[in-house]
Amino acid sequence: MKADFDVAIVGSGFSGSLLAMIAKRLGHSVVLIERGSHPRFAIGESSTPLANLLLEEIATTYDLPRLRPLCEWGSWQRAYPDVACGLKRGFTFYHHEFDQPWARRPDRANELLVGASPHDEVADTHWYRAEFDEFLVREAQSLGVEYLDETELTGVSTSPLGLRLEGARGAKRVDIQSRFTVDATGPHGFLHRAFGLPESPFPNLPSIEGLFTHFVDVHRWDELMPCAGAPYPPDDAAVHHVFPGGWIWALRFGNGITSAGVAAVAGHFELADGTGWEKLLDRLPAVREQFAHARAKMPFLHATNLPFRSGAVAGPNWALMPSAAGFVDPLLSTGFPLTLLGIQRLAEVLKHLDVPEPHLKRHETQTLREVDRAAQLIAALYRNMDRPQVFNALTLLYFAAASFTESARRLGKPDLAGKTFLLGDHARFAPAFELCVDLAFQHADPTSIVKQVLTAIEPIDIAGLSDLSRRNSYGVFASDLRNAAHKLNAHVEEIDAMLARCGFVANPEPVP
Repeated sequence: MKADFDVAIVGSGFSGSLLAMIAKRLGHSVVLIERGSHPRFAIGESSTPLANLLLEEIATTYDLPRLRPLCEWGSWQRAYPDVACGLKRGFTFYHHEFDQPWARRPDRANELLVGASPHDEVADTHWYRAEFDEFLVREAQSLGVEYLDETELTGVSTSPLGLRLEGARGAKRVDIQSRFTVDATGPHGFLHRAFGLPESPFPNLPSIEGLFTHFVDVHRWDELMPCAGAPYPPDDAAVHHVFPGGWIWALRFGNGITSAGVAAVAGHFELADGTGWEKLLDRLPAVREQFAHARAKMPFLHATNLPFRSGAVAGPNWALMPSAAGFVDPLLSTGFPLTLLGIQRLAEVLKHLDVPEPHLKRHETQTLREVDRAAQLIAALYRNMDRPQVFNALTLLYFAAASFTESARRLGKPDLAGKTFLLGDHARFAPAFELCVDLAFQHADPTSIVKQVLTAIEPIDIAGLSDLSRRNSYGVFASDLRNAAHKLNAHVEEIDAMLARCGFVANPEPVP
């Protein structure tokens, strides 16, 4: 194949396919290049309210109505029952001590449940990437995107048009010239290697390794440990089992498969293969019980060093997707919103291909700022995994910023949330966030850190996260948003109208 395109996107994960659809809607000729083929396994599976809102914005802005049902669990089930996903009502955390049974404490100090939706219909989802990514590739093809799978690119060079990509698809040579090229192949990806781009480590973030696979027959935690009064069934969420030095995730899909794995400070545990997984579970009796009858559906995958940060993100006729520019850790599911924010920025680049430089510069600056901010918080959490009180408090920085950002955008007031992930340019919250993180790195007294976190989130807390009487169990209540209307520069009537548009059904008041 020898052809010229306006846009070439390397990597057909969800981000590459979404950007290919946008580029086609903008009137460009587009080629989407994939080294492997679909369906395939991919890590990164848990969406968030902000991620789903960004996907909704993309669907609306670029006339992609078939994407809209994917933004909520209920509409997904009706529109695409054959594309597997999981129900995600929030974030569930349990803190464990090695070699000790887990038991619920009266003050719930060793757990944290933060709701993200008031009911299943409008809930978030876990994306079963084998089917989700394949669905998006087919959607891109239906719009006229040229798709080349099983294509190995071996070289890249400049050309009069932009970049020249060379390689092979089976026995056939591939020679493509594109005005603009996007690398969506992940950390240490195609353009990073081809251009020899520098790597710039995150300060304070330890080297982290991961071990993960897909299981069947994983017991529900809430059947082993009944959770009366929880804001949602704890397993219908992103479940986190936290212990000193690392954490285990469990994400349930509707097809009976559970994605599970561990991320931990490198060298703390022997995690090279399934034997390492079994040894770790032996130290965590309650988690061992949850996986007592679980069977891995595929060999374990071992990632030796998860964090990655490229020192460069864009050039005159190319750019890295945020997922190719930086990766921190799956903790808090920050990857999807970071990537979708980047897709929106790259869409602006594609609108201005004749003069892309200012938009490319903004994409590079924002991408690095956002991944750095996520890394700051994740590093602070790793530093305090042995201190549940501090860990739980620090997560509230994320939940407060994310819920504020989502609500501001849904109200049509995106300027309130600024232009940076986790309110990085908010006049009051941004410096207070920095102080909280600094105290966490210093291993300051837990009481002082909690106090500082509550001070930091006060101007943006619209979800009742400052209410200590809820004892680490936060549901989603219309009254919280109504009471915080002034923080969003809104009237209660505006809040009610927003809730109606979003399909919110008011929950009863929380019971302490």
